[in-house]
Amino acid sequence: MVLLSAPPARAQETDLPVLFDARERLVRPDVSGVLRLRFLTTTDFPPFNFTDQSGRLTGFHIDLARALCAELVLETRCQIQALPYAQLASALEAGQGEAVMAGVAVTQELREKFNFTRPYMLLPARFLMRSDLVLPRQDAEALSGRKVGVVKETAHESMLKAFFPGITPVLFEDQDALTRALRERQVEAVFADALQLSFWMMSPAAAGCCRFLDGPFLSERHLGEGMTIMLGGQDGALTAALESALAALSKDGRLEEIYLRYFPAGLF
Repeated sequence: MVLLSAPPARAQETDLPVLFDARERLVRPDVSGVLRLRFLTTTDFPPFNFTDQSGRLTGFHIDLARALCAELVLETRCQIQALPYAQLASALEAGQGEAVMAGVAVTQELREKFNFTRPYMLLPARFLMRSDLVLPRQDAEALSGRKVGVVKETAHESMLKAFFPGITPVLFEDQDALTRALRERQVEAVFADALQLSFWMMSPAAAGCCRFLDGPFLSERHLGEGMTIMLGGQDGALTAALESALAALSKDGRLEEIYLRYFPAGLF
């Protein structure tokens, strides 16, 4: 995928990109004979999956799993179980669940063992700049020749250098150091994961200092294929059924409704 950028001015920054063509009719295999649909996830990936103050498992993936079960009329056979991230693939392979929904990056090695649905969500990169920075134009090209922070040895560093050669990258050890440098005016802008930046931007730590500039920017080469559901290699019918259910949720707005519950600042 080439670098993509949404128009700089958006009527609604919370809009979720449509990843399923409304004109496409996906075949939905009969899954009425499925005895259980067990989704495996984790507890430590907020806002996708986490435990709330009462100890209840919640998050975007939890609500999405329940919506998929409802769409497939499998509510009474639907289960959601949290495991340590490192155990997800082995648990799926051992038949302890039918599907993993936990932001697992798609790799060729995993594709040899498991099936994956199409992406239902993308995690773009974005520029976050100080609100008091005056630029001649409101796009990434206006940062040419300026210092922009990025976490070193990450996909975002590679992406920044590949697509914005006119920008001077300033490397930081981690995300905390990156955002602290922006708040303390060591750099005029930063380039990083839109999810992390959006939550920091809305937090008390940012003190209203900053805003997004241009974007979002997507690159399959640097950022991967996006969020997918991973299933056992023998579950072709269930994979197709879940993919058709995702398409149905996307087409009638239910997927975006779930998205807006957990991403009020918007990633796009």
